Amino acid sequence: MDLTQITPDEIILWDWGWGAINATMAFTWAVMALLGVGSWLVTRHLTTGPGMSRWQNLLEVVVDYMRRQIIEIGDQPARRYLPFVGTLFVFIAVSNLLLIVPGFIAPTASLSTTAALALCVFVAVPIYGIAATGVRTYLRQYVQPTVFMLPFNVIGELTRTLALAVRLFGNVLSSTKIVAILLAVAPLIFPAVLSVLGLVTGLIQAYIFAVLAMVYIASGTRAHGRAAPGPTADHPDPVTVVGGVGSPIPQQEES
Repeated sequence: MDLTQITPDEIILWDWGWGAINATMAFTWAVMALLGVGSWLVTRHLTTGPGMSRWQNLLEVVVDYMRRQIIEIGDQPARRYLPFVGTLFVFIAVSNLLLIVPGFIAPTASLSTTAALALCVFVAVPIYGIAATGVRTYLRQYVQPTVFMLPFNVIGELTRTLALAVRLFGNVLSSTKIVAILLAVAPLIFPAVLSVLGLVTGLIQAYIFAVLAMVYIASGTRAHGRAAPGPTADHPDPVTVVGGVGSPIPQQEES
């Protein structure tokens, strides 16, 4: 593959004249199909106790870790945000991990894909914010401390969305190009090492994108001066992890 054609947008797989399918579209749908089928296979026989499968154990570990991260970042119940933020993380992580498959190009190496993901975050922030604080309270944040801050706050919303898209696109694309260059220079040694590092980097990029998305959502769902939510089923107080996941310790009564 030519180095100028690493971006999947430039690789046309099928062209019918009136329409074409590039690698970005094909690999995106492949990842979506893999996640859909994989989710069905893992969750079709959910159980508890000794009969739990290894895949279900892995899935529960991932979901529980994402729940804890959402609670720590947003200081809010995780159930409301887990489907959206978790989907972003899993899609980006799987897209980057599949780079070990020969011929696969991560759709996150396309600016159109990362821009679409960032646009989802851009739309989700006001939706969650209005649902949590109300229309008036949410919109009031754009004119605080004075109304003259309105254009700057709007520009801030747009620039952070652009930064989300460009950051993920640049990191994934640069990693792919470096591996391709070293394949031409030293086809046996360096590419293998960088491929492993690329997988680690891909997971880190998925984590950063999901964390930033949750940070933006949390900032939009908190009104100025609003107190933190009280204990909930997703956010018990106090909780100490002892010998397992989130096991609450009963407090002893004072004598």
